[in-house]
Amino acid sequence: MIFSAPVIALGATLGTASGILAICGLSLLCKSCKKGISEKDQESDSEKTQPSVFHSAQQFSVKKSTEPIQPRTLLKFPRIYTPKPLVTSPELINSTGYTLETTDEPSVENTAVPDDSCLATDDSDEVFIFPRQGSKEALAISEELKRKTAASNTAPNPKLHFSLRYNTQTLELHVTVIEAENVSARQGHDCYITGHLTTKSGRSEALTSIRRVTPHLLWEETLVFPLPEGYGIEGEIALSLFNCDKFSQHTSTGVMRFKLADVSMLSDADCWVDLQPPKQDPAISVGEILLSISYLPAANRLGVVVMKARSLQSDKLKDVIDLSVKLALKHQSTKLKKKQTKRVKHKMNPVWNEMMMFEVPHELLSQSSLDLEVLNQACVGDVQSLGRCAVGMQSTGTGLQHWQQMLNNPRKQLAMWHPLYE
Repeated sequence: MIFSAPVIALGATLGTASGILAICGLSLLCKSCKKGISEKDQESDSEKTQPSVFHSAQQFSVKKSTEPIQPRTLLKFPRIYTPKPLVTSPELINSTGYTLETTDEPSVENTAVPDDSCLATDDSDEVFIFPRQGSKEALAISEELKRKTAASNTAPNPKLHFSLRYNTQTLELHVTVIEAENVSARQGHDCYITGHLTTKSGRSEALTSIRRVTPHLLWEETLVFPLPEGYGIEGEIALSLFNCDKFSQHTSTGVMRFKLADVSMLSDADCWVDLQPPKQDPAISVGEILLSISYLPAANRLGVVVMKARSLQSDKLKDVIDLSVKLALKHQSTKLKKKQTKRVKHKMNPVWNEMMMFEVPHELLSQSSLDLEVLNQACVGDVQSLGRCAVGMQSTGTGLQHWQQMLNNPRKQLAMWHPLYE
């Protein structure tokens, strides 16, 4: 019992030490376990961060910039063709059948100059042959192309089929326009034939109806010319082919002329003639004016729209340009009413677009006409006339044609260019 207290104290000390060692061992064991787990996590994270198709191994930093972003160009440079030198390949030189020919003539420099006619790409052996500029081949090809273009541009002349007959009872010359061929539609898609009889006593005109341009045109219409003196007098007949289109000037594309003395020889005979291109005389016309006319039968009103003018004489428009159009409605030779458009300044090709109304009974239309005059007011009290034109049944050319179209198409606006004459 004496040693029980020290023994008890020793046992307690040993128990405490063993407990501390056990706690230390457990703590070391926990640390080692945690370290192993952390290493496994790092290995798994490293496997996840390896570069693949969907994950990039590089890290990019995005920086903001105020400079505009330029789009990436998608253009590709064209393939450049370079001259292919005329150099003999080594395989050909080393072949047994190849022999180098020599002559006694002196050598010429640049004998192996590459031919300009052989062009090839750098990455292919495709060869394109072009004739050298100035060579015989190039000249021959250019001449052939010129001949082909000239042949394609020169269309055959129009042909007209007509007949003549002089009526001794009515003292009239009848010219029957039968048909036409080779009519071109370049100047307009519609055409008609005009006939002019010129004698010492005066000049008369007759027109056919308008036909659509086709390879073969058929009229079978008779143009009647009064000829009381007979065809033995001195005179001339001209048949002209005119092409026309909407809002365009009627253009003569062919004409034929014959004397009245030849009527007896051509009488009652079918004649085919080639129409010759008309002789252009630009000095006759001093400009053009575009008019639109219509007639309202219910109201007995004639509407005239003065639209615009072009190609006016520039020598009369040097200092001051102040243009207007004066219209006069006439019945036979009596002026019934006058009107004038507003003035347009500083324009060589003036535009008015003004409509004017005239009261005209329907029964007086055949004997009525319109006279138009383009005026330029150079200064106060000084008015210059730049050109005139007339539209009516007593007119000729486009004036007569425009009036006839208005009578045949009531309540319809019809526009046409009219030449101006001094």
